Amino acid sequence: MSRSRAQTTDAAHAAPVAQPVEGGAAAAPEVSLELTAKVEALLISVDRALAAQRIAEAVGLLPKSGDGEEAAALSGKDVSRAARTISMAIGVLNEQYQATNRAFRIEELSAGYRVMTLPAYAATVAEFHKSRQQTKLSRAAVESLAIIAYKQPITRAELESIRGVSCGEVLKSLLERRLITIRGRAEELGRPMLYGTTKQFLDTFGLSSIKDLPAPTDLKV
Repeated sequence: MSRSRAQTTDAAHAAPVAQPVEGGAAAAPEVSLELTAKVEALLISVDRALAAQRIAEAVGLLPKSGDGEEAAALSGKDVSRAARTISMAIGVLNEQYQATNRAFRIEELSAGYRVMTLPAYAATVAEFHKSRQQTKLSRAAVESLAIIAYKQPITRAELESIRGVSCGEVLKSLLERRLITIRGRAEELGRPMLYGTTKQFLDTFGLSSIKDLPAPTDLKV
């Protein structure tokens, strides 16, 4: 169901939190207990991130995209309003999770929202899933992925110039894992392919966008 968030996050800011209402429960006029329960059930039932619009369609705030004229009549304002309502419902849920010391939060990634375990429990989760460690990225793959993430779009020649070694097999491995993709071709002799990171990369490392990568200066020891 959930995954450990690779990027350390303040749990108190996991998602926008709706204002409390009378009685102490966090809610907003358009966010009912039934709605938050539906959103929670939906996110728990999937193993991938869901976009706010998809969630809104599933819980009945918007007509499904295949519902003909009704869906076609939707305006950007309708979609934005529904997305805000979903965001508020998730804020309510995250506030409840924090108040009851739950080990997970609903995080917003590039592809949408997903239930993820908190960084504090990463070691416990990793210990339990030791059998998956054989699929961990090699040091060469991690180094190459980091260079691509910060330098993208980048050619294989540029990557190999920085690392000082051949990177053909590493690039193949990263492509197979869908952590990188071909972004086009460089406007230079031979038109070499350009590589960049994917949404899968953002999802895997718990990032909303490339802008969330730590600054290179922050990585210096």
